[in-house]
Amino acid sequence: MGPCGRARLHTSRGAMAILAWKFPRTRLPVGASALCVVVLCWLYVFPVYRLPNEKEIIQGVLAQRTAWRRNQTAARVFRKQMKDCCDPAHLFAMTKTNSPMGKSLWYDGEFLYSFTIDNSTYSLFPQATPFQLPLKKCAVVGNGGILKMSGCGRDIDAADFVMRCNLPPLSSEYTRDVGSKTQLVTANPSIIRQRFQNLLWSRKTFVDNMKIYNHSYIYMPAFSMKTGTEPSLRVYYTLKDVGANQTVLFANPNFLRSIGKFWKSRGIHAKRLSTGLFLVSAALGLCEEVAIYGFWPFSANMHEEPISHHYYDNVLPYSGFHAMPEEFLQLWYLHKIGALRMQLDPCEEPSLEPTS
Repeated sequence: MGPCGRARLHTSRGAMAILAWKFPRTRLPVGASALCVVVLCWLYVFPVYRLPNEKEIIQGVLAQRTAWRRNQTAARVFRKQMKDCCDPAHLFAMTKTNSPMGKSLWYDGEFLYSFTIDNSTYSLFPQATPFQLPLKKCAVVGNGGILKMSGCGRDIDAADFVMRCNLPPLSSEYTRDVGSKTQLVTANPSIIRQRFQNLLWSRKTFVDNMKIYNHSYIYMPAFSMKTGTEPSLRVYYTLKDVGANQTVLFANPNFLRSIGKFWKSRGIHAKRLSTGLFLVSAALGLCEEVAIYGFWPFSANMHEEPISHHYYDNVLPYSGFHAMPEEFLQLWYLHKIGALRMQLDPCEEPSLEPTS
């Protein structure tokens, strides 16, 4: 070794000695060392993905917007994926066919509780999914504030089958933007508890509120959480007792569980999917054409103008329960490939006929 090499070696050893004096060497426990290796390997195989923030997502949507065209092949491929994973045509609702008497099912939102279908529960189910399948042109209407001043009511009502989320208001002040037609509307048990006191007192307010939905199906996740079963059954019996026009369908927990696994495998990690994504998933499996409205979970529109959370109020959801930006990006992807149409702009108003 030459003099330069010896000098470098000497200097290197001296530097290491100084570092060792300032930062004495410690030995990690074997378990901690192994954990570090596992974490590093996990991050190498599954690198951390940073979700774009709200402004970045809006800018991305604006940059990628082109004239939308339906892609029948993409829609057909996704419909087959829905059938293979979740079979909405047969499992969307609990029926006498898929939920025979004596069958035991687990609540999809809990790990500790199951229930057995007895004679009284079995009698509440239709024989089979009560839709003439496939449904043709479907509209799934979310409740996003982007619907305000959208003028999309006529477009929505032009669909053959309209699905809505969580008993939204449809009074005359909203009709121009969200329409009035409804074939199916979801009702989470939490809404029955918060707005109608679990139907333990007067039921007249609830019955009167349901009249706006005409001859629609009320779709309830009665067997997602144990606490939601009783309120859901009360809704069924309340509407039946007064001879209401609405019919209650109970969501099949196996279907909801399968939909959750499907989207989790595609990167949506949340305590629970939103009702809107459940409905869009079902529509993509049940309908030949799907258009969605009001699916915009951001506080500003595409012109960076502030908008309310819902088209009817600005009550924010519980944070951390749903993964709304992730859900939006998945739906936006389906829009881009032509599997569904996501309406984000105001709808065109029909031209007025000239008066003579």
